[in-house]
Amino acid sequence: MKVAVTGKGGVGKTTIAGTLARLLGRDGLRILAVDADPNYNLWSAIGMDDTIARRIQPLLENEELVRQKTEMKWVEALGNFFQIHPSVNDLAENFAIAGPDNVSLLVAGTVNMGGQGCMCPSAALLKALINHLSLESNEAFIMDMDAGIENLGRGTTRGMDALLAVVEPGRRSLDTLERIKGLASDIGLARVFAVGNKVTDESDAGFISEALKSYRIPLIGMVPFDETVREADRHGIALIDLNENSPAVQAIKAIKSELVGRLEELPSNTFLSEES
Repeated sequence: MKVAVTGKGGVGKTTIAGTLARLLGRDGLRILAVDADPNYNLWSAIGMDDTIARRIQPLLENEELVRQKTEMKWVEALGNFFQIHPSVNDLAENFAIAGPDNVSLLVAGTVNMGGQGCMCPSAALLKALINHLSLESNEAFIMDMDAGIENLGRGTTRGMDALLAVVEPGRRSLDTLERIKGLASDIGLARVFAVGNKVTDESDAGFISEALKSYRIPLIGMVPFDETVREADRHGIALIDLNENSPAVQAIKAIKSELVGRLEELPSNTFLSEES
């Protein structure tokens, strides 16, 4: 299982990605959690110690590593010249950090450049890394993407089994879905699912369900607003470690089961609709 988690900033995608990784790891899968967010706080949602987190340097901020992997050279006539298909098969083994419940963390970071499809050494390395993991690696993994759709624009999610779009009951959060679905289709990522988060009542649930019908993206679960999430964040503890029986964790467990079932029953080239 290879899943990318995306959504507008602040919708709770990192908490869901980290909890989902832990739950899948408890099922016996070896999970590689890839943090492609510039804030790289997936470590906290997974439940790793902050003393470890303080030593993390995202791969894309390691200039020497990027230079070596992309074989950057100076060519007089062309200026800076780099390898667009760098070798990345050793990165997970050398840089992933072991965590709880069969979960390891690889902090990739992201490319802080504007423009769809930007091409630079860091972008080439990120794309090669994700393509290697999604197409060649035997490890299951969960990727926490940067807020928005930049990674989709660069095609770094190509080869994923599914894209999980986290939304909250607000218009701006849901408006991002149309662009996410369009870009996912452009790169051949057929299976896009939605997860509602921070749902306080039936009105919130109805708003999300009704809005998703127009995007024809299947909703595979909703996570209720849960004070345990804020409490876990205040104490710097993974939600699942603070209270694995909390309403939010129970909802994510149900989403995990639904996601696994969906991926087992549908071929990878099936484009989903709300009726699927």
